[in-house]
Amino acid sequence: MKKLITILPVFLAVFNGKAQTFIQAYQDRANLVSQTNITTNLQDFSNLGIKTTGSVKNANALTWIKNKYISYGYSASQIVEDPFTFGSTSSKNLVITKTGTVYPNKYVIICGHFDSIYGPGVNDNGSGTSIILEAARILRNVPTEYSIKFIHFSGEEQGLQGSSHYVNEVAYQNGTRVLDIKLVFNLDQVGGVMGNNNNTVYCDQDQAGPTGNNAASAAVTQQLRNCTALYSPLQTAVDPAEDTDYIPFERKGEVITGFFERIRSSYPHSSNDTFANTDPVYIYKIGKATVGALQHFAVATAANSIALRSKEPVSERSIESVSLYPNPSKDTINIELPAEVKDFSFEITDLSGKSLLKRNNETKINVSEIAAGAYIGIIKADGQTAVRKVLIER
Repeated sequence: MKKLITILPVFLAVFNGKAQTFIQAYQDRANLVSQTNITTNLQDFSNLGIKTTGSVKNANALTWIKNKYISYGYSASQIVEDPFTFGSTSSKNLVITKTGTVYPNKYVIICGHFDSIYGPGVNDNGSGTSIILEAARILRNVPTEYSIKFIHFSGEEQGLQGSSHYVNEVAYQNGTRVLDIKLVFNLDQVGGVMGNNNNTVYCDQDQAGPTGNNAASAAVTQQLRNCTALYSPLQTAVDPAEDTDYIPFERKGEVITGFFERIRSSYPHSSNDTFANTDPVYIYKIGKATVGALQHFAVATAANSIALRSKEPVSERSIESVSLYPNPSKDTINIELPAEVKDFSFEITDLSGKSLLKRNNETKINVSEIAAGAYIGIIKADGQTAVRKVLIER
């Protein structure tokens, strides 16, 4: 998590003549980011508890992440557990490598930490973790010219311990650079707060430390802003890069950038950094921006065959467009579904999975008898399921 810092209030509506060309295949893949997957992953991450570096729950979180990659089809040879110690504490990073077709030995690193402190860390940094997982799922079978390393760091909250180890012991050995890194793209604390006007994301730019990489970071950060505008509905602003897992790379002269929430949540580093206090829709939108930008950075194929786009049928993607509003709600929730969906069920459960309400084929749901709080809304139709966070206020 980054410290509270002075922000550069810079907004772009145009690309200053340096925009990337819009690529339809990149947009199609960005559109495969699933709100259901984001919401479910956030809830699962929350249920893993406080993931203090070195704890059993931290190790359980790494196993959960690893099993996600296995379920996506990544092979054992692509998945590496990277152990490290500091003081009397031992932990592991998780590194997944997708090999490039043209530059297999040059890497785009996308990373974020999964450890937490004082709470389950759903914003800081289950939000970044869930997005990296979605990007890895969507791009697994998409050829990219550059190799991609998806890295989940531990020990961030204790002073960037996992990323410092990786840089100093893996990427650099005895002070010699052994890993050819194109750039490092970090996601940390991108969860927002439900009910805020979360329409802008910060793009982190290197403005300190060794100055030799600042110009390259500025160029990459501008590209990140451009891609965000091209492939997501979000606006962007710039803030200085500081105090998260790209910093050990930056200190070695590597090119860095990243995402960070624009309206800063007060919940990280507390017991209230929970699923209830995040905005999954904001995270979903940042996920779309991430998939678009990662394709640009790694130079993904522009071929747009069905085989590359998704293994999922079109109908499964269409149920993902379901909308619940208003959200937060006081008395009534409206359900907006694709026109072709006629027969459906809607259920509200608490965060433990206990069913509180179930309705069939009703698009206006009375929730006045449900206590204020955060819940899960589950929509099922034609054998498909969409999951949304529901916030009820009184």
